[in-house]
Formats: sequence, C-alpha cells, structure tokens
Amino acid sequence: MHETSTVTVRRATPADANAIAAIYNDGIRGRGATFETRERTRDDILRWFADPRFPILVADDNGAVVGWAAASTYRARDCYAGIAEYSIYVSTSHHGRGVGNLLMPRFLEALEQAGFWKVLSRLFPENAASRALCARYGFREVGVYERHATLDGQWRDTLIVERLLGDAAREPSSAS
Repeated sequence: MHETSTVTVRRATPADANAIAAIYNDGIRGRGATFETRERTRDDILRWFADPRFPILVADDNGAVVGWAAASTYRARDCYAGIAEYSIYVSTSHHGRGVGNLLMPRFLEALEQAGFWKVLSRLFPENAASRALCARYGFREVGVYERHATLDGQWRDTLIVERLLGDAAREPSSAS
C-alpha cells in the first residue's frame, strides 16, 4: 500500500457536496459497496449537513476531495441515540493509497467527541478492502444478514460490523 503524504483529513463543508456525491456515485456504479442504485445529487449530500452531531470528514489531496467518511442515524428511538451508522468511500483514483487509513482514526475520534458509544455498518462480505480496514481499527464482525436485499436482480448478503467507542469500549462487556 502506498500512502500519499499530500492527503489531509478535515471536516467536510457544504462546498464539498459535489465531490462527495461524485465519489459516492462512482461507488454506486461499481456495485461493490452498496445496495443503492440511485445516484446522489449535491442537494442529497447537502441534507447530510442538517444535523451537525453526525461527523462528515473528507480526505483532501491538494484541494481535491478524494475520500469521505460520514455518520448517520442508526435508529430513531431515543435509546439508540449513541449509535451511529457509517460509510467510507474513496475515489477510485486513490484506491490502495492509504486514504481509508487516514480517514478512519480521525473519524472514530470525531464520533467519540460527538458522544457516540458505538458505530456500525454493513459491508458486502466480498469487499476485502473494507473488511481489512475495519479489522485494522478494531471493528468486530457481528454476523451476516443472508439475502439482505437484491442488487441487479441478485440476492446479496451483508456482513455486520461494529466498534465500541469511549466509555463503552473501556468498560468490561457483560458477555465477558
């Protein structure tokens, strides 16, 4: 893996919405990371900024956004207010260059600062790069939703991953 020294991580701003949408849309078209098939617009991404509690970070390579990480609501019920779902996408031009490794630790830190105690996501089991990134940063593979949805007419499974944050990560588990 070649890690580029020109990439920095920063909080996203609404001015990044077009670039975030372009990277997301490339991921949607690639069919390797999401069930989504409807491409996103700038306005779709701008809605993500409505709740500042959910961090959105971008990886910036000399002024060009080359990756992003964003958190969203897990469930609407109050008891789940400290759990966030997340997505990380990297521009195909920067795959294999360590962008996910730059984004993930800063993103986890931002989630903790925002008061989240857990972050989770669902991945396609064959998405080796995402699985490896999650493993490097202490995510636990919880299980598999079999035939969770169809994509292009084919049933796909999803792997559930989670990571505890803050006090939840420091306290002994009741399962221990």
